[in-house]
Amino acid sequence: MLTSVPEKQLEGWPDWSILIVDDEQGMLNFLVKTLAPRCQFVMSGSSAEEGAEWLRGHHVDLVILDISLPGKNGVVWLKELREQGFSGEVILITAFADLDTAIEALRAGASDFILKPFRVPQILNAIKHCYERSCLRRENFVLRRAVASPPGRSPALLGRSPSMQRLRGSIDRVATVDSTVLLQGESGTGKELVARALHARSARSSGPFVPVNCAAVSPELIESELFGHARGAFTGATRARDGLFHYAQGGTLFLDEIAELPLAIQATLLRAIEDLKIRPVGSEQLMPVNLRIMAATNRRLADEVSAGRFRKDLYFRLQVVDLSLPPLREHKEDIAELVAHFNAQLAPSLGVEPLQVSAREMDYLQQYDWPGNVRELRNLIERSLILGALNVSALYPGAATHRHLDAQSPTDLYTLERRHILAVLESVQGDKTRAAQLLGVSRRTLERRVAEWGQPAPVSGAGR
Repeated sequence: MLTSVPEKQLEGWPDWSILIVDDEQGMLNFLVKTLAPRCQFVMSGSSAEEGAEWLRGHHVDLVILDISLPGKNGVVWLKELREQGFSGEVILITAFADLDTAIEALRAGASDFILKPFRVPQILNAIKHCYERSCLRRENFVLRRAVASPPGRSPALLGRSPSMQRLRGSIDRVATVDSTVLLQGESGTGKELVARALHARSARSSGPFVPVNCAAVSPELIESELFGHARGAFTGATRARDGLFHYAQGGTLFLDEIAELPLAIQATLLRAIEDLKIRPVGSEQLMPVNLRIMAATNRRLADEVSAGRFRKDLYFRLQVVDLSLPPLREHKEDIAELVAHFNAQLAPSLGVEPLQVSAREMDYLQQYDWPGNVRELRNLIERSLILGALNVSALYPGAATHRHLDAQSPTDLYTLERRHILAVLESVQGDKTRAAQLLGVSRRTLERRVAEWGQPAPVSGAGR
């Protein structure tokens, strides 16, 4: 017979759902009475078949499983659970055991092994250890992703311009709520930095911050990456795997470049955000999640919706709070502070002396349009630190043949832009594709600029 106990959790205990499977009614009553006041939800059954019925319709974090059961024994069912993709904790209990049984249980995937009869502190300590182990697995996963991510992120939002002050004010207001946030802005404006700031100021700051670049994961694997998969769900899935939704439990999941998601996955994501439940690929079980969603894109999602490349319902679901990040060209008064910050941050790590930026060089930086935004500025400072001077060759590799700024150098934006674009084109022998990459613009934009000046770009070879 299947029974359940409604939620009435004591503070300080894991918010877990527990399934107890034992054919002894006295042991079932004892465990239910012990655990019901402490855990979120307790379910019980008297056989592996009844336990399997529960798992088909409910998410379970921990199974307390007797080995000696009528019909299918506990070790056999545990092996089946692991093969089917169950990744929760399992504590095996038995009154009859020897060393071989214990070894077989652990090899089958048991988290712990307890002999009957046992006292209340024994089972409570075993559950606490399982919970700690589960938390450590999630933390280790998040830390490995953090270590593998690109270095050099700034820990704070810099700038005293009105636009940056407004952005910080919005962050302070939005951080205190748990609503979904959509961050829109050009590449290099610091969308992940803003997401991290929102997380750090939120009630979820003690939980993990899990970022994922949707554009960096192949469309065939993105669903598994987000939601996990069961063993055998697709070719190559030799073992079950938890997804990023699982690892972000209690914290924030940051979906960068969300406009790159395929339409089919957008529908699945919408359902997950609406229901706060996910279904791993190849699994029949829904798993509840407790997290906050933040998304970012360098495209205008409204335009993507109009073009039919992004679902309108998902757009409105993400746009509960919509924050737009200004490009660097709109708050150039912050360049001096950013240069000082990157100078102080990067010089020690590179083992070089900080740059001495003159007023004339700072004026040059103020004139530039920064199509790559703050990221481009940071890269410029890093290259300049390596080369030992802030100059054209540091900004555009190969442009060292041109004069540095001097007293006779023009300072108007039009002339500087024209000079540097032509310098880059010359440095790459007229290769427009390569020049556009170095400039951080599209080839079409580059060709339009050169055509406006009525001057052919330097050409070397064919097919440029």
